[in-house]
Amino acid sequence: MQNYALVLLSLLLFNVNDALASEVVYLTQTNCQFIEAENGLDHHFQSRSSDDCVRLNEKSADQRLAKAKVLRLKAGDYLFRVQNRDVSYALGFWLRGAGLSRLSLPGVSGGGIAMGQSRDYAVALVPGTYIYSCPLNPTPDYILHVE
Repeated sequence: MQNYALVLLSLLLFNVNDALASEVVYLTQTNCQFIEAENGLDHHFQSRSSDDCVRLNEKSADQRLAKAKVLRLKAGDYLFRVQNRDVSYALGFWLRGAGLSRLSLPGVSGGGIAMGQSRDYAVALVPGTYIYSCPLNPTPDYILHVE
């Protein structure tokens, strides 16, 4: 029993140390947007469903992306901590290579983030251009550049 406890403790410590070795990138979602990508501006969009965001983004995404902040990171291990601040339906996160580089660059995705909750997404980023968005709470495709 004591050996089992030691193995369990070492696994927990390994996971904690692994998380500590990764830089954490905090991203906050509200209706139809990531706040950090839009220079900290919360547009206070109203949405009851993903369809509302699709309609809103058809009208405003190009203009918002022209002003959006490009996230710039160095290659390495990252933990993206995505928070659902106040979206009434579950949302997610999708990070992938931009364009054809989607085939060769690493990516990460997941869903099920309820209002007031956060979820972590670990990924080892290599140099290239990525996009990130939420397909469940449709947002524009924001740009991430890794050097």
